[in-house]
Amino acid sequence: MRTIAILTLAGTALFAAACEQQPAVDTNTAAVENEAVTDAAAPANTSAAALPAAVDAETAKTVMHDRHENFEKLGDAMKVIGRELDAGSPDLARVRTNADTIAALAPQLPSWFPAGTGPDAGKTHAKAIVWEQPADFLAKASDFDRAAQAFKTAAQGTDVAAIRTAQGELGKTCKSCHDTYREKD
Repeated sequence: MRTIAILTLAGTALFAAACEQQPAVDTNTAAVENEAVTDAAAPANTSAAALPAAVDAETAKTVMHDRHENFEKLGDAMKVIGRELDAGSPDLARVRTNADTIAALAPQLPSWFPAGTGPDAGKTHAKAIVWEQPADFLAKASDFDRAAQAFKTAAQGTDVAAIRTAQGELGKTCKSCHDTYREKD
């Protein structure tokens, strides 16, 4: 977890340098079910059309592993939310906890894809097009982050219909990116 935090901060610094501005760093704590997720950075400036700088082969393996684990956390949180919102009487505390997890991880997503961590580096579901079309990928990542923050805001309320609507919008951003940038299982 410390490695991804360091890489996240390094990626954020690279984005800041490219855009000539310093992003704020915010350490959030959230949980998927009962597992804590920490070391989340504030939203990265994804307006720059470049992913983080290339990493060496050894670092690539660690980044790819951490990327996979973070996507597992996102998927687990989405599953819990889906189950709860499909229930007749959803447990909004569980929805909120998992919305917090997604909102904490979403701004980190671009930092999970430095050059050198694509299919040529090892097993990954990420297609090479991630690094070939970084501007579009980063735009989709930014859309996901905005939808994650909006979902978190909706989940803080008690209007289940509004929460479901925000969940649907969040899901659309996931699908949009997966359709283009993720290999099918």
